[in-house]
Amino acid sequence: MMRPPRFWGNPPARPGWQARLLTPLAGLVTWAAAARQRRALAERVGVPVICVGNINIGGTGKTPSVIALVEMFQARGIAVHVVSRGYGGSLQGPVEVQERHHSADEVGDEPLLIAAFTRIWVAKDRAAGARAATRAGAEVILLDDGFQNPGLAKDLSFVVVDAGIGFGNGRVFPAGGLREPPQTGLARADAIILIGSPEARAVCRTHWPILGLKPVLEAELRPLETGMDWAGRKFLAFAGIGRPEKFYATLRALGADLVQTESLGDHQKLSLTLLKRLEADAIMKGAQLATTEKDATRIPQDFRRNVVTLPVRLHFQDPDALRDLLASHMPEMR
Repeated sequence: MMRPPRFWGNPPARPGWQARLLTPLAGLVTWAAAARQRRALAERVGVPVICVGNINIGGTGKTPSVIALVEMFQARGIAVHVVSRGYGGSLQGPVEVQERHHSADEVGDEPLLIAAFTRIWVAKDRAAGARAATRAGAEVILLDDGFQNPGLAKDLSFVVVDAGIGFGNGRVFPAGGLREPPQTGLARADAIILIGSPEARAVCRTHWPILGLKPVLEAELRPLETGMDWAGRKFLAFAGIGRPEKFYATLRALGADLVQTESLGDHQKLSLTLLKRLEADAIMKGAQLATTEKDATRIPQDFRRNVVTLPVRLHFQDPDALRDLLASHMPEMR
């Protein structure tokens, strides 16, 4: 739930003394991850498994990517289930997430959000979750995260990249914000989902030519039309996502007047004490509380009416290219 250290975002050419100091530890992390990949026996569950993961630690846009893929499969009448580790949740699973029954403390915030779109299973053992989904009738499984988990065989793997940060300083944790070296991860990937504005995507491609090693599917997050009038209104915006500033920028682009922003740790618990403090600040400034869809799942039920949410959806620049890639493993997608 920590905020990423500033030096994780330094350009690769100027990694900073902290990154250089921690590089030996990063080497151990890299070695351990590679050894885990070599030793594991990947299990197949009898239906296609499509992984939506990343190389960065933290959020890059995996959940919107999963939701976009869910909607593509559903449009073709294909029974799609999602399997997630349920980061931040207490349940070991496998358990099917029930939106009205489970809380974010039990299953994690991202599974609770995805449950509004399709059937999703939380399991610390992802292979066990995939078996449960298959028994329940899944014709295709979307693995939410799990790109570095070798226990479940993947038929297709997408690496999601936030164009605003690329691969940060290019270093593996703790010297940087990566789970593994980019060249190692991309060697296992089938395609990259690059998310950001057209300008940010162009800059990211220039700074990270390694992206050209795999097909790149460019995409952008856009607000969902809900009838909410954001323009000219005062808001106190708070967010506990990978990069809260993306949320604030979207609100400002809609014309919202952000009188205060509160950036929280990714997946941070939203206690009633914290929420009431934010509400008091908002009242004092004549503002309305606003947050993301993901954060809203962690708000206590009786407080949610006090907060407005901004839903966003992922739009691909070339959806046909994505369908063709999916169809290479599932002819029904043609």
